[in-house]
Order: sequence, then structure tokens, then C-alpha cells
Amino acid sequence: MTSDHLSRRGLLQGSGAAAVILPVMAQAQDAPARVPQSNKGGGMDAVELTVNGRDVHLQLDPRTTLLDALREHLHLTGTKKGCDHGQCGACTVIVEGRRINSCLTLAVMHEGENVTTIEGLGSPDNLHPMQRAFVTHDGYQCGYCTPGQICSAVAMLEEIAADIPSHATQDLGEVEFSDAELRERMSGNICRCAAYPNIIAAIRDVAGEGEA
Repeated sequence: MTSDHLSRRGLLQGSGAAAVILPVMAQAQDAPARVPQSNKGGGMDAVELTVNGRDVHLQLDPRTTLLDALREHLHLTGTKKGCDHGQCGACTVIVEGRRINSCLTLAVMHEGENVTTIEGLGSPDNLHPMQRAFVTHDGYQCGYCTPGQICSAVAMLEEIAADIPSHATQDLGEVEFSDAELRERMSGNICRCAAYPNIIAAIRDVAGEGEA
């Protein structure tokens, strides 16, 4: 048998490869050409917000979170990005009087709404009572969670004043101010330095309740 003689094994292998490759090539020829999609110059939404009392006008990708709009577009970096999954509370801001995790919501969802960040609560020269209480009672250590803790605490006291119940509320008709209520309502704000007793003391100070 000469070297150029086609063996039975070679014939079968060649036929098998052709059976696989030819249909794929045909599909590739019949498929329409795919044009790469680009978001440059398109797909942007106009978003108007009132942030810390100031009207702002933004052009945003509709997928932009409120957190990223505040930090990256408005440079309000007091609001922190922690877990970016709504589990730590570091990104808490106040929207229309209610505290929310800004990493879990899109900026376009809050068109025309009022947003308050830690920068809008007070300034170094004019601290909000809750900010002052956190300083007085050492309600922080590393400070990373503190903006979210303070925003959450401010809105939380409004919830209690409005008799909005929590899982710890005993009487749904009237919310009793207690450590159990405070701890339950602040449970979405994690302090990895474990300054929880001091945070509760600061909140009690602002509420005028003193020590339990």
C-alpha cells in the first residue's frame, strides 16, 4: 500500500469532520451580521432631583443607581458604598422623608423627588443634633458606616413619632420608645466596629429620652 493511498480510517475521520464543520459554516453564512452596540451618545436619560435643597439636572445611563449618581456625578461622597447589595446600610439616604438604601434603587426612579444626604443634614460649623450626639457619645470608630447610621437614625425617629410599627412593636396603636425598638429599627445599619451601645445613647440623647 502506497503512502498516498486513502485508508478506511482516514475516509471515516474526514467524513465526520465535514459533517460537523459544513453545517456550522452554512449557519454562519446565513446569519445576519451583528453590529456592536455602543452606549456612547445615546441611551441617556434626563433626571431632575432636589438634593440637599438644591435642584440638580443630570444626564444618566438609566441603570445608574442613586448611590452612584450622588457619589460619581454630584461628588457627594459622604454617602458610602459598602456592600453594594443593600445589606450594610452605609449608603442610607433620606428620600421624601423616608430612609432608603441608595445602592438598591435607580436614580431615574426618583425623578422630581427630594433627597437628603449626610452633607444636607449639617455642616462642620452647624451640626445636626444627631451628628453632634454621635460626636458626644462616640457613636463611631472608623466612621465608614456613620453617615448611613446618622441618616437612618434621623428618619427612624420620625417613624416612631408617626407611630409606624416595627417587628419589635408590642402595641400597634402606639409605639413605645425603647432600646428594643431602636435596635430593631437600626438593624439594617451595620457597624463593624460594634459601637452599637454608643449609637443607641446618641439616638436617645436626640430623642430626649436619656438612658434606659
